[in-house]
Amino acid sequence: MQNESNNSKERALQIAKLLLKVKAVKLQPEQAFTWASGWKSPIYCDNRLTLSYPQIRTYIRQEFVKIIQEEFGDVDLIAGVATGGIALGALVAQEMGLPFAYVRSSQKEHGMTNQVEGVVESGQRVVVIEDLISTGGSSLKAVEALRNLNCDVKGLVAIFSYDFDLAKENFEAAKCNLFTLSDYHALIEQALADEFIQEKDLESLKNWRRDPSNWGK
Repeated sequence: MQNESNNSKERALQIAKLLLKVKAVKLQPEQAFTWASGWKSPIYCDNRLTLSYPQIRTYIRQEFVKIIQEEFGDVDLIAGVATGGIALGALVAQEMGLPFAYVRSSQKEHGMTNQVEGVVESGQRVVVIEDLISTGGSSLKAVEALRNLNCDVKGLVAIFSYDFDLAKENFEAAKCNLFTLSDYHALIEQALADEFIQEKDLESLKNWRRDPSNWGK
């Protein structure tokens, strides 16, 4: 168990290092970003940028596959969450020789009015792929859509999580296993080591994670 824990920590720091290097994650403690929700934030994350770097996307794909094989056993289908999880999910499905589908944020308003695109069969064991977990709301809507098609959702795997308590509570309430390659704690540790931030920034960054909706007010 200790080796597994060490491996997970090493992976979390390595992923954080790569995200910072290609600016998929940006930290600006003194020049806050504004999210669509209206929250002020010292961090902005766009993991889709990793797709532009073959070595990084290959590493992410390989680590996703490792987690799926170690934690979920036999799987019948990989499903990506639109839009960030579509390309990553397709790469994972290809690597594992499995069918792929993706889940929209909502049903289409025309045509077949599908929310889940692809061939999905009742009873299939599914792992969901996501790029980023904030509160978990949109990710769990995708899980619910698959469950409504009588899929056995084994869990969800994401590149990065802000590690909000609310997200943990939401995934526990939905009875959905969540695994991430890296998280906010590892990111801050690596950012300090690589001098993306300074010691004086730590308290503000930690306060944001504890109470993101009121940070910066």
